[in-house]
Amino acid sequence: MRTLSLPRFKKKIPGYITENVSEELIRLEDLVKIYDTGALKVLGLKRINLTIHRGEFVAIMGQSGSGKSTLMNILGCLDRPSMGHYYLDGVDVAGMSPDELSLIRNRKIGFVFQSFNLISRTSALRNVELPMTYAKCGRREREERARLLLERVGLGQRAEHMPNELSGGQRQRVAIARALANEPPLLLADEPTGNLDTAASVEIMELFSRLHQEGTTVVVVTHEEEIAAFTNRIIRFRDGLVVSDKPNVPVNAGNAGAGADNAGKHARGGPENAGASDDTDGGPKGGTSRGRRICHAD
Repeated sequence: MRTLSLPRFKKKIPGYITENVSEELIRLEDLVKIYDTGALKVLGLKRINLTIHRGEFVAIMGQSGSGKSTLMNILGCLDRPSMGHYYLDGVDVAGMSPDELSLIRNRKIGFVFQSFNLISRTSALRNVELPMTYAKCGRREREERARLLLERVGLGQRAEHMPNELSGGQRQRVAIARALANEPPLLLADEPTGNLDTAASVEIMELFSRLHQEGTTVVVVTHEEEIAAFTNRIIRFRDGLVVSDKPNVPVNAGNAGAGADNAGKHARGGPENAGASDDTDGGPKGGTSRGRRICHAD
């Protein structure tokens, strides 16, 4: 397999995208989220202090209403905290403009959704290309890179297939390849196995494990113990608070097929480039380098 190089962008990229490379990829300080419904104010997150280092593989767990989805939206720069600070790669993004946040999402964060959010009337290859199109990357380069990414997730022979010609696990692998298109330092996965059967869920979590071993920071939001069991750290939320933050010995990938039914025993208790559109295959929208070269025109 050919070496996968960084994408090259022909548009000048601001320094806050390229010049800040922090070992503390995510740092939250006294982070608060308040939902104001008019008659009632609801505390979604209550003074959260949390750090996730570059290269970690983290599960964020909690039941419905625990605050994990609120945190996911803030980590993905899809929502803003009401108070406190969110440092992404050393930069406080809480006060950034919508355009700056859009650029952050496209270059710094890869999203993987439960419902895949693939464009249903275009091929796997074109779905993977989409974030690079937003990033103004040249046509030849983005097609070559998209093919390499599909090879990386084991779908090199399915590049021209439409989403309805792929299984659920294959569609999620296309979504993961798309999330990696601009080589983001952070991969955020929101219930990535929620629509998959057991075997496909194991396949996806093994892929995340491999990406983590290759240097990608992976944060998975889940309520399933057997999914969290694949990660190296489990953070549990309840009522908008962190109630537990512990290291985890990940389930052995070699035994993952059998472990899918009992992996919970191993747990010891962390858009633009999503390619989402009105015509999506699914539900609603929801290793890094110190330098990037300028993308050449075709």
